[in-house]
Amino acid sequence: MTDESLPTRSDRSAAAKKNKQRSLKLFLRDLVIIFLVAILVSFLIKTFVVRSFYIPSGSMENTLQINDLIIVNELEPKLMPIHHGDVVVFTDPGGWLPANMEKSDTNPIEWALSLVGLAAPDSDDHLVKRVIGLPGDKVSCCNALGQLSVNGSPLNEPYVKLPPGDSEAAAVHFSVTVPKGKLWVMGDNRHNSQDSSLNQNLPGKGFVPEKDVVGRAIVISWPISHWTWLSNYPDVFRGAEEESK
Repeated sequence: MTDESLPTRSDRSAAAKKNKQRSLKLFLRDLVIIFLVAILVSFLIKTFVVRSFYIPSGSMENTLQINDLIIVNELEPKLMPIHHGDVVVFTDPGGWLPANMEKSDTNPIEWALSLVGLAAPDSDDHLVKRVIGLPGDKVSCCNALGQLSVNGSPLNEPYVKLPPGDSEAAAVHFSVTVPKGKLWVMGDNRHNSQDSSLNQNLPGKGFVPEKDVVGRAIVISWPISHWTWLSNYPDVFRGAEEESK
């Protein structure tokens, strides 16, 4: 004699299958939530803290190579001051980039990767240079040894790349005083860089408004073989900072 109130094997199998399906749905739901939260957090970090840019030209060789991916700290200059020697990313102050430069469309994969900082589709709209002069600095080139001078202090710049047989640290001679709220920036590949020294004929006279700075490049993140922290070489500018006091 059987107890009809007890579940049959078929009932137990159906219930187990239902529970398995429910668990799978819950797992997938949690997975989607975690993914969306991760995307949101990455987006917020990218927008307000750090983001990636790739290097489209050789103007910062040998510090940065073409197609290097760099991580940029967006808290500088928003919350932290810019320093001499910082490698900064900034938007075009006006006329630095070719007017006829074609912009490629961002594909969906690149757009998705950019949300988490793994791609930089707008790198072509920005420039990256090293800060040589801060507001109030007097910057000139070149002295008898071919060096830049800041506030009368000559700079011994180990990061500079010069053409063979050329000892001058700039492609043109100049002497400027950096206005308030502006920067004087130069590429490390001095004779192959569209920087402040070569844009003095523009309305901005080669100066970069501090408000145009996106942030300071702090590390090369890709390729792995190029991974390194980016120094602002405080010893190079120590004399210039002491003279400005």
